[in-house]
Amino acid sequence: MTNPLSRPSVGTALFTPPPINSVEDTGLSALWLQDLALKILYSQGYMSGFKIAELIALPFAGVTDGILEALKREKMIEVKSSQGGLGEGAYTYGITGAGITRAREALERSQYAGPAPVPFEVYNEAIRKQKTGRMTVTTRTMRQILSQLVISEATFQRLGPALNSGTSIFMYGPPGNGKTSVARAFGNLVLSQAMYVPFALYLDGQVIKVYDAVSHTLAPEADGSTSAAGTGNLRASTRRDPRWVKIRRPFIVVGGELTLEGLDLVYDDVHKFYEAPFQVKANGGILLIDDFGRQQVRPRDLLNRWIVPLENRVDFLTLHNGRKVEVPFDVLIVFSTNLPPKDLVDEAFLRRLRHKIEIGDPSYEEYREIFKRVAHDKKVEYSDQGLAYLLQEWYIKRKRKLRASHPRDLCDQILDIASYLSVPPVMTREMLDRAAQAYFVDI
Repeated sequence: MTNPLSRPSVGTALFTPPPINSVEDTGLSALWLQDLALKILYSQGYMSGFKIAELIALPFAGVTDGILEALKREKMIEVKSSQGGLGEGAYTYGITGAGITRAREALERSQYAGPAPVPFEVYNEAIRKQKTGRMTVTTRTMRQILSQLVISEATFQRLGPALNSGTSIFMYGPPGNGKTSVARAFGNLVLSQAMYVPFALYLDGQVIKVYDAVSHTLAPEADGSTSAAGTGNLRASTRRDPRWVKIRRPFIVVGGELTLEGLDLVYDDVHKFYEAPFQVKANGGILLIDDFGRQQVRPRDLLNRWIVPLENRVDFLTLHNGRKVEVPFDVLIVFSTNLPPKDLVDEAFLRRLRHKIEIGDPSYEEYREIFKRVAHDKKVEYSDQGLAYLLQEWYIKRKRKLRASHPRDLCDQILDIASYLSVPPVMTREMLDRAAQAYFVDI
């Protein structure tokens, strides 16, 4: 059986950024690109033409060479040394006094000094082109990606259609039963596919950073390499626009730290450029809002923020000057909560969420299967008799509900106790009692 998580799809993408052969192909003005090159030289000192091209993520031949030539003519930079026979790309350039003045003026407007951005409208079109690239899952695929989890068949059969919808899922139920684990299994599936995102966007003279090394995972190019600005690898630039980076489709998790402000463009008053919000960084993938209802902002206010994106599949972002811009919303958004839905949402909003799935407590048979798997993985000697004792004494008699996370935590307790006593980790009554006493708290 072929594992979908090992498919070579990470090496493919429906959209490939076209090559850049001239400054006009960038969609940016020559003056803006000259300022970008000056800011980099101002902050980093002497460097070769090839290094400058790498840092601004543009080809040297036909693009960066023209930018540097214009700056030389205006006496903003000068050649400090050259290596005969290696071409102008190997020349070492330095910034002049006039160049320093212009660089400082540019830095007052924005301190962004990284890969050249992509025009906002070009990004929007690229996201739309890559929208159809999602994998369609089947029952067979779902059994593979959820093989590490023990969930009821009824719940299992509802998860596949929800994932295929690519729109929204509301998962609810008691804590410790695997809602986050299910969402992360979905994330592992989307990570098996590739797409392109730009390092940054250009909009009305402003820069918006999109690529995030924390949120995004690089995917291999066709030749097996990965390329990102500053890595010294610009081989891909001869075949496509190097301002884009090939990533695995994103899976981004936010929790209690999420605020309404974090869902709009975040402007850095000091550095004077923007950071893209979570849902833009998650475009083409999955955004998991974990522990929904635990945020500092009211749940209803947070949910109202999603009404337009969920219905129209577009979002609106606001620049600090008040202008609103439209951006595609190609995100599977997953809300995961331990709180009762009636305390969080009303019927009108639930209608807007495509799939509502309860992840309930495991049955006794499911709990037994989870305990067997966990004990095997953690090298704890499993015992049916020991489990029967645990269930009777610590669940049935005390009217305690089963949770899918309990076997993992109890096995960890057994390992800790066995290590302290220098005895094998075995599910004896004494060991189970000590583990349960250390773990459970009656509330």
